[in-house]
Amino acid sequence: MTADDLRTLARLLRAQRIAALGTLHAGAPSVSHVVFAAAPDFSAIYLHLSRLATHTRDLLADPRCSLLLVETERPSQNPLTLARVSLYGVASVLAPDAAEFTTAKALYIEKLPFTEFNFTLGDFSLFRFTPAGGRFVGGFARAHDVTPADLQQAAAS
Repeated sequence: MTADDLRTLARLLRAQRIAALGTLHAGAPSVSHVVFAAAPDFSAIYLHLSRLATHTRDLLADPRCSLLLVETERPSQNPLTLARVSLYGVASVLAPDAAEFTTAKALYIEKLPFTEFNFTLGDFSLFRFTPAGGRFVGGFARAHDVTPADLQQAAAS
């Protein structure tokens, strides 16, 4: 990946707040809308999800999932040239007494302050999505496989 692509990837993970979450629902693919916050080194992406949501029950049954993040569309731009990254990996619940929980919660609320109230609700759990790989598209004819090492490199850019 070029330095410009790494910066674009970092911008997606830092600036975007919305992702499409792909799970397995009764053996079939299912996609839903979620908000997220990425760890500073991009080793994790945090999702605070309600057990009332189908995607949460899907993750509890099978933690394999994917996230799609897409650059914000502008009416003057060809949507096919939007920067995007599709990551795959696993999502697991962070126990409230886990060392990572407090830091992840603070990061999440800092990026998404409107979600602070949700942490008082008993049906919500904080998930840690750990990316194993993916595909980055930086625009027309700019596509690359993404590894955890690429994510670390993007975080440093």
